[in-house]
Amino acid sequence: MSGSEREDVSGGAVDPDGFQRLWTPHRMAYIKGDKPKTSAAGDGCPFCRAPGLPDEEGLVVARGKTTFAVLNLYPYNSGHLMICPYRHVADYTELDEAETAELAAMTQDGITALRRSAGPQGFNVGMNLGTPAGAGIAAHLHQHIVPRWGGDTNFMPVIGQTKVLPEMLAQTRAALAEHWPEH
Repeated sequence: MSGSEREDVSGGAVDPDGFQRLWTPHRMAYIKGDKPKTSAAGDGCPFCRAPGLPDEEGLVVARGKTTFAVLNLYPYNSGHLMICPYRHVADYTELDEAETAELAAMTQDGITALRRSAGPQGFNVGMNLGTPAGAGIAAHLHQHIVPRWGGDTNFMPVIGQTKVLPEMLAQTRAALAEHWPEH
């Protein structure tokens, strides 16, 4: 092989364009639009479906009486959690008092678990209520907890439309579950 050619991980030659490749085949479902688009309750809603699965399969990190914590299947950063009510509601004002209180408590627990497991230096916490506000699944309320580290913004998402995650979702789920506060 000449100095201008490189070998890919499968052993075949690649184009000598000078670029290295970051292979993320799990992103193809997102790119092709296979992500959930439905807003119906029940089997069509991923937030209604996840708590009925085993925790590992549904990426559920913790369960409360009225809410649960689940990893984002298409995370902004490693450890991107969402706190969801079990009940299929779209708007924050539709939550009852117990759901509102537990959503806040689970958010605090999520931040604590992320600090214990991954040591982020900051967080983005919030909700996108309605499709115009950026909600991908607008019909089922969910609060995002996105861990942040100094210098974690780079060219990949801006130029390459690609996120680089240091571990698989199953590993992140296991670490967060292990560090989740007990009450």
